[in-house]
Amino acid sequence: MIVGGGHNGLVSAAYLARAGLSCVVLERRAAVGGAAVSEAAFGGLDVRVSRFAYLVSLLPRRIVDELGLDVRLVRRPVSSYTPDPRAGCERGLLVDGRDPRATRASFARVTGDERQFDDWQRLQATLGRFARRVFPTLLDPLRSRAGLRAVAGDDAMWEAIVERPLAGLVEEASGDDLVRGVMLTDALIGTFAAAGDPTLRQNRCFLHHVIGGGTGDWDVPVGGMGAITAALLDAALGAGAHVRTGVEATAVGDGEVRLRRQDGGEESIGARWILANVAPAELDRLRGRAPAARLAEGSQLKVNLLLSRLPRLRDPHVCAADAFAGTFHVNESYEQLQRAYAAAAGGLIPEPAPCEAYCHTLSDPSILGADLAAAGAHTLTVFGLHMPARLFDADPGAARDVALRSTLSSLDRVLGEPIADCIMRDPHGEPCIDVHTPADLERELRMPRGNIFHGDLDWPFADEPDDIGRWGVETDDPRILICGSGARRGGAVSGIPGRNAAMAVLAGS
Repeated sequence: MIVGGGHNGLVSAAYLARAGLSCVVLERRAAVGGAAVSEAAFGGLDVRVSRFAYLVSLLPRRIVDELGLDVRLVRRPVSSYTPDPRAGCERGLLVDGRDPRATRASFARVTGDERQFDDWQRLQATLGRFARRVFPTLLDPLRSRAGLRAVAGDDAMWEAIVERPLAGLVEEASGDDLVRGVMLTDALIGTFAAAGDPTLRQNRCFLHHVIGGGTGDWDVPVGGMGAITAALLDAALGAGAHVRTGVEATAVGDGEVRLRRQDGGEESIGARWILANVAPAELDRLRGRAPAARLAEGSQLKVNLLLSRLPRLRDPHVCAADAFAGTFHVNESYEQLQRAYAAAAGGLIPEPAPCEAYCHTLSDPSILGADLAAAGAHTLTVFGLHMPARLFDADPGAARDVALRSTLSSLDRVLGEPIADCIMRDPHGEPCIDVHTPADLERELRMPRGNIFHGDLDWPFADEPDDIGRWGVETDDPRILICGSGARRGGAVSGIPGRNAAMAVLAGS
């Protein structure tokens, strides 16, 4: 029995059904997919955006091949572009994967030192070697800390990422504030922390963001996130799994799941194994327990926009299509990120709000209807940092409005024209803006405190000797496993905890 039809639940179902086990997936919402869905967010307009999750890095090729998934991921030609507020955003740092010479010239314009590009390349090469060694282990039984360190084969990088606050690595890698900011953002996606946070939660986020696929690249799913879910659903159903939507689990325990149907009826289903594709805190609730740990708050604002055209830049050296093809960093220098953290920690929505954007349709126009594509329309995904759940507790609606205004104003500071001039309007005359705060994610997706990782990310090794050789999905009840993002080695759209939970079942069957 799998509680929760998000992408990880479908991965578990596909593996278990292929192994000949009887498997049922229960999903509260009308459709499966959880956060990995595509939806028509702008009433009446022919575009399906990835409303929640939006890029893919951690989905292993091994899962795609083992399940025979019809999934296509596109590598973005540009890694990132970062307008430089020190120069009125009339220059910016372009990291172009197609043209090292253009990237070198961009580093020279921004930092005044061409050698900064050489330092950047050396760091990326070192991170790449680290990623290629660590990433494949996420599908193995857990190693010890020392065991994974030996696999990583780079004591200096291990110390910098795993043993001490990330501020050290960032500050030693570059003396330039903008370059440091580009590095730090990978540590702050959905994670509320300062660069020097002694808890190292920012380090764990950084590690997950730089090892994906053994390269750290974040790719565009052709057809949007809904295409990933559709492929997984086909694999699960094709293997013989059963999927029930519109049924809500109300209690879990003693080898059974109690649920409520949309017609108000209730029933109980027994199972030898129960796989929970829900946050650990939500599983605790279903088991009638208080959360086992303090709830870690999410820290992001997700904004989906439909644009009539790409906005103009202030930088004459870079075209808008290149700037928005990769990650467009907005007011995310190192000092700006640190100031934004301090403001949010003090209960204030940051101003300017650090955020990053990318244009899905530059890499994959298939999510647009023919008329919109012909008219030059584009989607723009904006992800705000340092927007912790606490900011939305008192008055979620009012805080959402303030956070959105701050985010759009932040964009305006770095663009050559107001973003509002480019936002399309739907048939009712409303601007095509779709906003999700941590409070919204908790309400819509049952993510406690809006945490997109279901809690603080864990290190991908065993903390306790008894956990070495296990799968990182176990609970104190041997019949209940966590198969979602809250498992060790969970987080993001990866399918890794879903597969690992299935392997734990098969090993114990």
